[in-house]
Amino acid sequence: MLEAPRFDDLRVDGVVADLRADLPDDWERFLARCTIHRIPVYHATKAHEMLTGRVLLDHLYENKFGGLIPREDYEITKRGLDILAVLLLLPLMLPFMALVALAIRLDSKGPVFFTQPRMGFHCRQFIVYKFRSMYVDHEGTGYTQEGFDPRITRVGRIIRKYRIDELPQLFNVLKGDMSLIGPRPESISLTDSYEKDVPFFHYRHVVRPGISGWAQVEQGYAAEVDDMIRKLEYDFYYIKNFSFWLDVLIVIRTFKTLLTGFGSR
Repeated sequence: MLEAPRFDDLRVDGVVADLRADLPDDWERFLARCTIHRIPVYHATKAHEMLTGRVLLDHLYENKFGGLIPREDYEITKRGLDILAVLLLLPLMLPFMALVALAIRLDSKGPVFFTQPRMGFHCRQFIVYKFRSMYVDHEGTGYTQEGFDPRITRVGRIIRKYRIDELPQLFNVLKGDMSLIGPRPESISLTDSYEKDVPFFHYRHVVRPGISGWAQVEQGYAAEVDDMIRKLEYDFYYIKNFSFWLDVLIVIRTFKTLLTGFGSR
């Protein structure tokens, strides 16, 4: 923290300041000199986003959502890339998916696939496809319990840990319900619950939901309200920085998640 508008003998790579504060004239001149001498000056909220990869919810009042409108040109490009990627992946994935389906049938009774209504793009509901990972005759909560959940089958524990249960969502991507990368779609019941407790929750539906996303690779599974608030901050960071290169970074981190099982439940 600078106590006076000078650096003295400090070596400085950048300055973080609250640029919306009513700064005294000497501090205004100091920041101007920093800019003249090519020392970057960052607004405090921008610095926080850069360091954490999250957009704090109370800062949404400042930009009135204008800064969170995703780029329309990349939306079109991203849709084309999704279709191309799925068409290339399916010939490789279908034999493996057939083996997973066989393991599920041999492990426990019930259908191979699990389907559920989810909230999607522009708040339109759709049916999500997953490999079934739970017993069909076990009742439970609307979300996966932390720790040991008795509803999960033996095969289910493996396919959930390494996200194999999400593979059928490649067909959701082909249909246009989802993207490969984006905020994870929530169930209708959880969406209604979160909307009551979490400000701006529905705004995450301004982009297509994804099989993997920024919140998943940074935070992992979230069900409780406090966890969901932080997840939403990651989702808004993704929407605000919606770009090809951020998607590439998420793909790289997704491979790490698949290898380690990070954030599974």
